Amino acid sequence: MSKNIIDELEWRGAINQQTDAEGLREYVESHKISLYCGVDPTGDSMHIGHLIPFMMLKRFQNFGHHPYILIGGATGTIGDPSGRTSERQLQTMEQVQHNVDSLTKQMKQLFFSKDNEHELTMVNNYDWTHDLTLLDFLRDYGKNFNINTMLAKDIVSSRLDSGISFTEFAYQILQSMDYLHLFKAHDVRLQLGGADQWGNITAGLDLIRKKEGAEAKAFGLTIPLMLKADGTKFGKTAGGAIWLDANKTSPYEFYQFWLNQDDRDVVKYLKFFTFLTQDEIEELAHKVKTDPHKREAQKALAEEMTLFVHGKDALNDALTITEALFSGDVSQLTSDQIESGFKNMPSKTMPKDAINIVDWLVQAEIEPSKRQAREDVTNGAISINGEQIKDLEFVVSPDNSFDGKFIIVRKGKKNYTLITIK
Repeated sequence: MSKNIIDELEWRGAINQQTDAEGLREYVESHKISLYCGVDPTGDSMHIGHLIPFMMLKRFQNFGHHPYILIGGATGTIGDPSGRTSERQLQTMEQVQHNVDSLTKQMKQLFFSKDNEHELTMVNNYDWTHDLTLLDFLRDYGKNFNINTMLAKDIVSSRLDSGISFTEFAYQILQSMDYLHLFKAHDVRLQLGGADQWGNITAGLDLIRKKEGAEAKAFGLTIPLMLKADGTKFGKTAGGAIWLDANKTSPYEFYQFWLNQDDRDVVKYLKFFTFLTQDEIEELAHKVKTDPHKREAQKALAEEMTLFVHGKDALNDALTITEALFSGDVSQLTSDQIESGFKNMPSKTMPKDAINIVDWLVQAEIEPSKRQAREDVTNGAISINGEQIKDLEFVVSPDNSFDGKFIIVRKGKKNYTLITIK
């Protein structure tokens, strides 16, 4: 491990911009810095794109610094205009609170432990803004913001053609107030954020210096925009976002997402997302070059991330499902594992009746005709629940199912269909 957290972040390629690179390096050399990163409760789960700056927050924690995680109970009622081309649909206060509760629970699961709970603090900006009057807001804070400066920020200037409401325009004032409050109340000296947060972060630093003096020691640091080797945005798939909530993206799907990363991207992701050492990552990088077909780097990435987000039991389930599908031996899977692993595979509902294999395959639309069904069964191309079926007289019945719920059919080596018994 590097002696200075900044060296560690630089090696991992995790620094995009800094407001005072030399000053921050010197400060963390001689101080245990308090720092923060925030997330707005626009939904009831984070996805892996949200996770990037918080992994950096965790690295500071591992170096002995004190992270603060801010849940935007106030800013979430407005909506950050960053990265958007149109106005955000406002949520009800009840929905915002539900999301706050969900994200708070998720953050605690990811970043708190018995060993270091005292080293991490969670805060909600609703706590220091909900009693603020409009007149106090305008007099105490609005007076410190120049409209021309606000218009020049990328987060605002990118929206001027399409239009931006005063509500979203004022977002950077609220986020600046957060930094000022944390600076004064908790001696927080550093704000982390994604590359799109640069304008909000610098606005916060301007406010601190206007309120606390030009010599106030406070810093900003952003994380690079994460793009895949093909130039597309990281974290998006054909099926949508990869969520941290197991009910939205199962641990098996989560594991498979990381396992299927391109050789050109995997080392970068190992540096960004895992806590493997420099030596461990460099060894995996070497294997990408010498034995890419073994996909050892992807396996390490998938295992590290699934363990971190979902825990050991969920990782073991994901590994069990992956191995079963690879080998074709699905007989030892549980019904829960089947439901998770086959969620996005072709599926069909069939009655509980006992039916001859040939007729059953046609009714399930796995085979186009009885002739083709007979041919595939005779040739050993059909497996039911991991067992190869060559008997044309075989009868498929609920007795063949997993817990009376599912039957798994494999045609050839890779074509699976999940049959739900009703």
